[in-house]
Amino acid sequence: MTIKIKFGPDNQIPPVIQTPLPPRTEKIHSSINDMVGIGRLRKTNPSSLEKEKDRDKDKEKDKEKVAEILAELESFIGLVIVKRLIRDLQAFVEIQRRRSQEKLIAEPLVLHMIFKGNPGTGKTTVARIVGRLFKEMGVLQKGHIIECERADLVGEYIGHTAQKTRDQLKKALGGVLFIDEAYSLARGGEKDFGKEAIDALVKAMEDNKDNLVLILAGYSQEMDWFLQTNPGLRSRFPIHIDFPDYTIEELLAIGKMMFKSRQYELTLAAEDTLRFHLQTLLSSHRYAGNARLVRNLVEKTIRQQAVRLFQKPSSSREELIQILPIDINMDNL
Repeated sequence: MTIKIKFGPDNQIPPVIQTPLPPRTEKIHSSINDMVGIGRLRKTNPSSLEKEKDRDKDKEKDKEKVAEILAELESFIGLVIVKRLIRDLQAFVEIQRRRSQEKLIAEPLVLHMIFKGNPGTGKTTVARIVGRLFKEMGVLQKGHIIECERADLVGEYIGHTAQKTRDQLKKALGGVLFIDEAYSLARGGEKDFGKEAIDALVKAMEDNKDNLVLILAGYSQEMDWFLQTNPGLRSRFPIHIDFPDYTIEELLAIGKMMFKSRQYELTLAAEDTLRFHLQTLLSSHRYAGNARLVRNLVEKTIRQQAVRLFQKPSSSREELIQILPIDINMDNL
């Protein structure tokens, strides 16, 4: 490349140095696929901002699911104390999670429970709610529930019980193991194989405390006796929930809801008859204050209505829907 120096007419003026511009070259456009080596463009991973957005979306979905589960719990008739305790548990789990995130000391999440109450008062239903709730809150991996009783845990010979109990525990990992009438495990005394099942359960609670919730359920007095037979059990179950019997108004509301869900309607006279029968049951039956008895009465009433309408050659839509006082009968209930 030639460099030209040009002097002006006055020797005092410094010379001008002219450097020719480099020749223009055409821009070469290469497709991404043709570019190789270090300079080749690569598909980039999602930015940290996008990842953060995805995490926020997941958290929002989890919150929505938790809200749906709690709304389902609130829709149940009665169980006021139970609902409050479940919300308390939700708050406890969430705050311990936040404390852990801030590197603060967090209380261990020991969530094994004792459910005490008569049959049909909602114990199994609430246990299912607990499993689903803890899954969405990140406490349990699966949130399913395995329901069992003494016959599912206790074997017929030495060594059989431990294996049967371990099998049930294995199925329940990541969720809830719900044992109904749990006090029956201690009824046989020291030589009964039920004690072997209790020992296996206690060991599993320690080995899988981060991924298993054990719920023992049964009648109130029997469960109190059961916990006294093994002093170590009470301390391992910090959460005790009492399920009260339903009141007459709650039983009536449950009955009406069951009829409605099946597309039946009580006449005013039939509603009075249903109230009268439920009141009679409450005063004469030890375990009358539960939803299971109401369900049996509802199903029996529907069958009675069918027998009544079957006598006619045809039925109108209104007749197929209406429940009359004559359809409600407690015989053989």
